[in-house]
Amino acid sequence: MKHLDEYRDAGRARALAAEIARTATRPWRIMEICGGQTHAILRFGIDQLLPPGLELVHGPGCPVCVTPLELIDRAIELAQTPGVVLASFGDMLRVPGSKTDLLAARAAGARVAMVYSPLEAVRLAGEKQDQQIVFFAVGFETTVPGVALAVREARRLGLQNFSILPAHVLVPPALRAILGSPQSRIQGVLAAGHVCTVEGYEDYEPLAADFGVPVVVTGFEPVDLLQGILLCVRQLEQGRAEVENQYARAVRREGNREAKALVREMFEPVDRKWRGIGVIPSSGLALRPAWREFDAEARFALSTGAVEEPSECISGLVLQGAKKPYECAAFATRCTPERPLGAPMVSSEGACAAYYRYGRHHV
Repeated sequence: MKHLDEYRDAGRARALAAEIARTATRPWRIMEICGGQTHAILRFGIDQLLPPGLELVHGPGCPVCVTPLELIDRAIELAQTPGVVLASFGDMLRVPGSKTDLLAARAAGARVAMVYSPLEAVRLAGEKQDQQIVFFAVGFETTVPGVALAVREARRLGLQNFSILPAHVLVPPALRAILGSPQSRIQGVLAAGHVCTVEGYEDYEPLAADFGVPVVVTGFEPVDLLQGILLCVRQLEQGRAEVENQYARAVRREGNREAKALVREMFEPVDRKWRGIGVIPSSGLALRPAWREFDAEARFALSTGAVEEPSECISGLVLQGAKKPYECAAFATRCTPERPLGAPMVSSEGACAAYYRYGRHHV
């Protein structure tokens, strides 16, 4: 626990909070991108250590939360197809589609396997060659290399019964769409350290320049987050808009070159719909033609129609930092982790789930 303890040291955290209070001379609004950061902020009460007027808002960094209803419906449709097993991470199982979720579908007879890695799905395909195994490939840049390795391994093994349902999304295009919105009031950004560990932060430099917004690559522990906030506030107070790297113990500007090369060999950017937000250009990834044989949407005839979001759920506004979860009329009443209206209430990285879990029903 030595290294973890260093980043949860209460004395260091209080000193950083005091330095932030001395530095901030006016109100500022900063968005943390990642749902893991949101949970850490609420779990450790970091928002309550900050001076009045310094507000943290929550971004779209929960891949489960932004997976559109249509893709969840297609995953359920695949699981209900004879001879098909849908393999998924556990946090997708309770995310509602337009009518039901994967867990309820499994209870009703659909074939859903919970796996802990894409390679586990490949192993399943090797063991059950009389069945089609489809991996529900959800995630940001962080998880794409693992999926790429799984597809490459399936080809190496000659598996004809493995494919993926691609649902990967990319952070920089979504951030550009949010910052470019006329309604955006975001003045600074804490970028997600784990995403930048893979992709680096070169793509954030044009965003900082174009929108005049400082971006600080930040980790997930209390000291990380407070250091990131302090760096961001210093830039704001000094009128700077640059990319800084608080998470230097894991992130390099160029990222992981081998992982990036593998992803670019196998995937290409495509327009992707984000749940509650809409279609964002070049914000998703699809397999390139040379690997398309492993694309479940090409292998199976799936429904393609659009699905309307529940009108009562404001998760789209929460994911863009425009609303807080407690501002939703259904929060903690008609929408709870047991009976969610939207994915942010049930995902382990969802902002609504964080506010509910840590008792922030009112602020």
